[in-house]
Amino acid sequence: MARLVVVQHHQHHKYPCPSRLPSSLYDFNGAGFHTQVKCKKKVWIKPKGGLSITSSSAKRTFMMDAIQVNEKQCPESHAKEKRNAMALILSGYLFSEVVSVDTAFAQKSVAFREYIDTFDGYSLKYPQNWIPVRGAGADIFFRDPYVLDENVSVELSSPSSSKYKSVEDLGPPEEAAKKVLKQYLTEFMSTRLGVRRESNILTTSSRVAEDGRLYYQVEVNIKSYASSNELAVMPQDRVPRLEWNRRYLSVLGVENNRLYELRLQTPENVFEEEENDLRQVMDSFRVNKVTV
Repeated sequence: MARLVVVQHHQHHKYPCPSRLPSSLYDFNGAGFHTQVKCKKKVWIKPKGGLSITSSSAKRTFMMDAIQVNEKQCPESHAKEKRNAMALILSGYLFSEVVSVDTAFAQKSVAFREYIDTFDGYSLKYPQNWIPVRGAGADIFFRDPYVLDENVSVELSSPSSSKYKSVEDLGPPEEAAKKVLKQYLTEFMSTRLGVRRESNILTTSSRVAEDGRLYYQVEVNIKSYASSNELAVMPQDRVPRLEWNRRYLSVLGVENNRLYELRLQTPENVFEEEENDLRQVMDSFRVNKVTV
């Protein structure tokens, strides 16, 4: 009678069972994070065998291959390694997306549109996403649709009551700045109790543009404070708080016997971010001769 003999062969691992993946993949503690994840830059990874990996998608493929090799060699430890590596890959992807969005906002370029008023005789450029506002009391008024306190307008003196020959009729730039500031404070006068305004002239200057005309430039800052409890009897209960902090930039020019004033209004914190664009608006302002 024939007997069935079962011979069992013991397989030995060709390679020792690794305890972990490379430390940069295993130790997801933030310290080694920057050594593997580089946003918007090529990262060269040199695995054993000399293969170069340059793209983020290829890098993720290499990581997954490393996980599969680890799983075959050491099944009892691959689960933890896989979780750690997947966390690193996912976090690197999300981080790169956030950085790319922030960079896009930081490097955002502003395009301009030109507004020409041939009837009153002036022109300017303004950001193309700003919208016109009717009934604002100015000759023309454009406003940022997102930052409502940011706008540009043009004011004109009456052609029948003004006989300006030059912007120097206002005196030197310093004297013109005082008049501009006084006009702003008059317009912002409030009847509310506990309201206080702080103002100061930041800069004054004059320049001759390429059209040969002289222009004055004035920059002022105005802060508005209001009481947190304006009806309180005791002074210590009427604590003032800052309502708004704005910068006002004016460009003054004279033509057609009229005084023209370009007005830019913006919150101080916005001015710090958009100063270059706002100064381009100021530099673009021109007064022109009106032909009857």
